[in-house]
Amino acid sequence: MATAHPAYEERPRRRGRKVLITLVVLLLILGGLLVAADRVAAGVAERAITDQVSQQITKQGAQSSPPEVEVGGFPFLTQVLDGRYERISIRLRDVRGSVNGDAVALPELDVDARNVRASLETLRTQQGDVVAETVDGTGTITYESLATLLDRPGLTLGQRDGRLAVTAPVDILGQKLTLTGTADVTVGKEGAISLRFNDVDAEGLPNIPLARTLLSNYAKDISIDVPLPDLPFQLAVREVRPLPQGLAVTAAAKDVPINSAG
Repeated sequence: MATAHPAYEERPRRRGRKVLITLVVLLLILGGLLVAADRVAAGVAERAITDQVSQQITKQGAQSSPPEVEVGGFPFLTQVLDGRYERISIRLRDVRGSVNGDAVALPELDVDARNVRASLETLRTQQGDVVAETVDGTGTITYESLATLLDRPGLTLGQRDGRLAVTAPVDILGQKLTLTGTADVTVGKEGAISLRFNDVDAEGLPNIPLARTLLSNYAKDISIDVPLPDLPFQLAVREVRPLPQGLAVTAAAKDVPINSAG
């Protein structure tokens, strides 16, 4: 009669399971260490780019809160070896520039750099350019800043039904009236904001040609091309559109050194 040996049959199975579990645990630990190292390296690059962007914005005569930089794409270390990065996002808050002595405020400017080239030596020494194939920027100019550039006492700007709306006190033939209207907003020459107030009126306006002419002349006086301060990263304005919180600006550039904002 054969004798069963269950203990001897179970031991190899248990040993095999223990080895498999050990290998899985080691792989998880190794993977975790690699991910941690990858993120640490990305953090070092982000801090280096942050410092250089801050320096370049200062050289440009503009001001902002410390840039918030994020290097996208995973794994980061393989991008370092390749010298090419999928995406670098830069957020600038409280950006202020000057136009003819007047401050222009952008509460936030988001910059998205794609296909960024930077050698390992550039990252190590912080010498040389970090060049982005394309750079897109979106920001919002406050209506208060825009109204200041128009330099008309009491004039306020806002958004109504998707258009730029204006309200301003006017004195026409000795009567103090309130002008209201809307403007067409486009990108003018050299990236300026082109304002054309073609639809204006004033309640109580005398029904005579001279009064209408004076009102039209005021609208023409504020229908100008408003220059903007130089945007960082060589960004050129492509589109402007009114939003409730301000005038949204979309800009773009190609082959730009993002660590050289001039």
